Amino acid sequence: MRTPLTLVSHALCPYVQRAAIVLAEKGVPFERRDIDLANKPGWFLALSPLGKTPVLQVGGEALFESAVICEYLDETEAPRLHPADALRRARHRAWMEFGSALLNAIGTLYNAADDAALAAAAKDIHRRFAQIEAVLGEGPWFDGEAFGLVDAAFGPVFRYLDVFDDIGDFGFMDALPRVARWRAALAQRPSVRGAVGADYPARLLAFVRARNSALSRRIGA
Repeated sequence: MRTPLTLVSHALCPYVQRAAIVLAEKGVPFERRDIDLANKPGWFLALSPLGKTPVLQVGGEALFESAVICEYLDETEAPRLHPADALRRARHRAWMEFGSALLNAIGTLYNAADDAALAAAAKDIHRRFAQIEAVLGEGPWFDGEAFGLVDAAFGPVFRYLDVFDDIGDFGFMDALPRVARWRAALAQRPSVRGAVGADYPARLLAFVRARNSALSRRIGA
């Protein structure tokens, strides 16, 4: 009998999306339980020492941190999404961490106080994508024909940009054809599409609008 899995999540958390994508890729049934991070319930704080989502409840055990959750799922559920070769696997883990740094850069963008800071943040994001352009092959996925954990890590990154592109042209994909192709492939992947609800764009816009930032002021323009 399969151990029941519950993914404790927040609707906008990109790290939750990573775990949801991996669960979907592996066809693992799970329950999703959303919480309000502005009003964290006591039972959640007892599960998550850092007070962050996601948390994966595996029967009576609780795992926190998305990288740990994804690695656990990859070790316990088929098909494997990491390469078998140790060096390639380590390389993939490094690029997953790079994806986390990109999420931090995106946070800098939507919190930028003025247009100059916003432009600098957009330029920094483009620079980071240019680093990825240099290592991507012909695709469609990060490492070629096989969808992997790096792809799961970047699906939420590009989803932010899908919403930001409707606010303005920030040049994220300028002269980066391989990254743009990878982004388009991920946007069509069922696991990536299903990792958020249909109301995700509206929720993200509301979140950004409440930041009182340069980006939020563009939403109202």
